[in-house]
Parts: sequence; C-alpha cells; structure tokens
Amino acid sequence: MDRSVFRISVGIAVVFVLIGVLIPEQLGAAMEVAKGFVLEKFGWFYQLVATFFLIFAAFMIFSKYGKIKLGKEDSQPEFSRPTWFAMLFSAGMGIGLLFYGVSEPISHFSSPPAGEGGTAQSGIMGMRYTWLHWGLHAWAIYAIVALALAYQKFNRGAPGLMSATLHPVIGEKVKGPIGKTIDVVAVFATLFGVAASLGLGSQQINAGLEYLIGIPNNFFVQFLIMMIITVLFIVSATTGISKGIKLLSNINMSLAVILFIAILILGPTLFLMNMFTTTMGSYLQNVVQMGLRLSPFNADEAAWTQGWTVFYWAWWISWTPFVGMFIARVSKGRTIREFTVAVLLVPSLVCALWFTVFGGTGINLEMVKGLDVSGQSLETALFFVYQHLPFGALLSVLTVALITTFFVTSADSATFVLGMLTTGGELNPPNRVKVIWGIILVASTLVLMASGGLTGLQTAIIVSALPLTFVVLVMCYGLVKELGKEYDIQMNQWKTDKKNKSNQKAG
Repeated sequence: MDRSVFRISVGIAVVFVLIGVLIPEQLGAAMEVAKGFVLEKFGWFYQLVATFFLIFAAFMIFSKYGKIKLGKEDSQPEFSRPTWFAMLFSAGMGIGLLFYGVSEPISHFSSPPAGEGGTAQSGIMGMRYTWLHWGLHAWAIYAIVALALAYQKFNRGAPGLMSATLHPVIGEKVKGPIGKTIDVVAVFATLFGVAASLGLGSQQINAGLEYLIGIPNNFFVQFLIMMIITVLFIVSATTGISKGIKLLSNINMSLAVILFIAILILGPTLFLMNMFTTTMGSYLQNVVQMGLRLSPFNADEAAWTQGWTVFYWAWWISWTPFVGMFIARVSKGRTIREFTVAVLLVPSLVCALWFTVFGGTGINLEMVKGLDVSGQSLETALFFVYQHLPFGALLSVLTVALITTFFVTSADSATFVLGMLTTGGELNPPNRVKVIWGIILVASTLVLMASGGLTGLQTAIIVSALPLTFVVLVMCYGLVKELGKEYDIQMNQWKTDKKNKSNQKAG
C-alpha cells in the first residue's frame, strides 16, 4: 500500500488545523480574499462547466455506450434499487435538504435574483432557482465522476482513485507525482465539502434543541454536538459499508419520507401541488438560461449569482470525490444508461418535491398569513415554520433525529472515501485510517466555523473545487476514449459470435 498520499494529506490537514487554532482571524481574512477572487474571476467558468456536465450526462444516456455494463457481463447489483436510492441521498445531500429546505426558497422569495421580492412572481422564480441548484446540474456532476470511477474500477480493475480515471489520457503518469497531486486535491475538496455539511448540521441541531428545550444557540454548544456525534460516526465507520452505512441510509430514507408526507398533509397541500406544477413548467422553460446567467450589466444581480449559483456548482464539484466514489462503490452491475438515468433524474425529482413542500409551506405562511419566515436565520427557518403547523414539537424532534442520522451517515461515508483516497483505492480501508480522517474532518469543520462561520465553510469549498474542476473535465475526455474502445471490442465480439452461429447452422 502506497502511504505517501496519506502522509502528505494528513500533514497538510494538521498544518491547516493548527493555523486555524493559532491565528483564526488571519485565516478567515485570507480565505475571504481567496473567495472573492475565485467568485469574481471564475464565475463564468463554473457556469459553463456545470452546463457542459449536464449535456455530457445526457449524452451518456442516449449514446451507443448506454448498454455497457459497469462490471463484467455477469455482474449483478449488490443492493436493491430502494436501498441504492437511499444510499444516494444519505451520502449526497441529506443535511443540505433539511438546512436549506425552507431557508433557500424563502430567501429567494424575499431577495430574488432579479426584480422585486415578496411577490407571487418572486415566489415562483425563487423556487425554480432552488430547483436549479439542487436538480439536474448538480446530479449530472455527481453522475459523471461516479461513472468514470465505477468504469475504471469494475471494468478495468483500476484502484478507486480520482487519479485512476485519468489513465486513458496520461497513462502511467497517474502512478507518479501527477497522480498523487490529483488525489491530494481530491482529498481536500472532499474534506472541505463535507465539512460544510457537518457545520450546517451542527448549527441546525443546535437550533432544534433551542426550540425544543431552550439550549443556547452558540459555538460552544455546536462544539459539544460535534463531539458527541463524532463518537457515533466513528463507531458506525468501523462496522463497514454493508452494516453501518446501509442501516443508517435506510433509517434516513424512512424518516425523510415520514417527515415529507407529514409536511405535505399538515401544510397547504393544494397550494404546494399547484406550486410544484407551475415551478416545473417554469424550470423546464428557463433551465438553460438560469444555468448560464451572470448579469454582466447589473452588479447586484451578478453578486447574487456568485453567492448562490456559483457557490453551489463549486460545492457539488468539491463533493464529487466523496459522493462520486461512494455512488460508484454501490453501483456495480448496472448499465451506463440505467446508472445515469437513475442518478440524474430520480434524485432531481425528489429534491424538487422536497423543496416545493418545505419551501412552499414557508412562502405560503409569509404571503397568506403574514408571518416573517424570511426574517429567520438559515438554521432556524425550518423550526419557525414548525411552530405554526400542527404537531410542531413532534416534527422538530423528528427533524433533529433525522439531521443527526444524516450527520452520522455523511461523516461515516466521508471517512470511508477519504480512507480509499489515501490508501491506494482500498475498497475496505483500515479502521485506523478512517478514525484518523474522522478526527481531522471534525477538527477542520470546527476551525472553519470558528474562523469564518458559514462564510468560512463556503470559502473553503469554492477555493478547493477550482483545481478539481479541471480534473473532472479531463476525466470526461478519458471516459469517452475508454468507452469507445470498449464499444468496439463488444461490437467485434458480437460480429464474431454471429459469424460463428451462422457457420454452425451452415455446417
């Protein structure tokens, strides 16, 4: 096992944590400068590549490569479709769905990307931009990286590393300094991307506990929450993917379905279904324009796009080693077409339904009943909505439980992926390695929260995602190159088999 990536990554991570502990103000200031530079200079680039990834994913569905199986011809899926979908959500966007479920649509409703806020038009516009951020573009990014990783692992026998997906382009150089650099970049994109979710999760658990039992909402409480949950996810991580993550994923899905149905029934049901239908038409009509919008003549609108849309593209790209590798790990035996359709369409539809129900309920409470939902903080908006629904306390208890299980599953999955990335692609990394990464992950999250709060988490994502974006672009080229060879081999084999059958009949 090559330990160099592990040593380098851990060393850099420890230095980062020490800097955050010793000089948090300076770290926060430096990260803010870096964030402003990337958003201003590379916003156009993120918009273009996100759209390209969506087009590329659609090409994979409809191309001649769709019938190629991930694995040998006789490979069968390891997990059932319901369990597979549950794993996609638990590792992908679990905490974010709860944190932003109400807060993002209501924020766009009150401060839309264009025009006046607080109107029916801004409600529809805000909802469709939420769909944009959590829909087809996001899952296309995941699908591409997961597909490249799965193909290299199950069809070519390559290690489960980001660098391995570039073998068709740079050859054996993936085993040298270039490949190791790519893997280190992937490690830190994963580390910061997941840290953002864990930071959001701890803040919202704290907000829920404040609502339920009056516990103060501050950094010290969030620190204690993270310490307790760290023990839980390390225990889960040491049980392996087939036990810990699978069990928690199914629990997550069950709790999420119960919560979703409860809000749909207890909230303004007819309004929500009308909102969903209207937003779908608006989204499909404007998806291309929204995905490429930058507003070069309006500084305020440009800043909105940078702070929301560009940030989300960077966040999803930073999560690709984590989510992509995890999806690849549980997707053996599925065809490229089945895989891409499932990863692209099913989660996008569920996210659309989720945000319509939760965000639509918040918008309805503000427009119809005059409540100040948009005036709440991001982490408290959901619990504020619960206060004005039947069984609000019970919904809050269920939500805190769900955030906790999502928290544990995300951290558990992240330590598993970080272990793979730093042990040469081991499918079952040693528990010691996973525990080390679990501790570093929590320490990095706390440092980012202490030095800049949510802004610090966003900055780390945006900066770390930039170099990884170029890796994913090269990955797309390498994937098409490999699939072309695979298709030619299969076609030649098919022609040979057909010719042999014809000869046998003639004989």
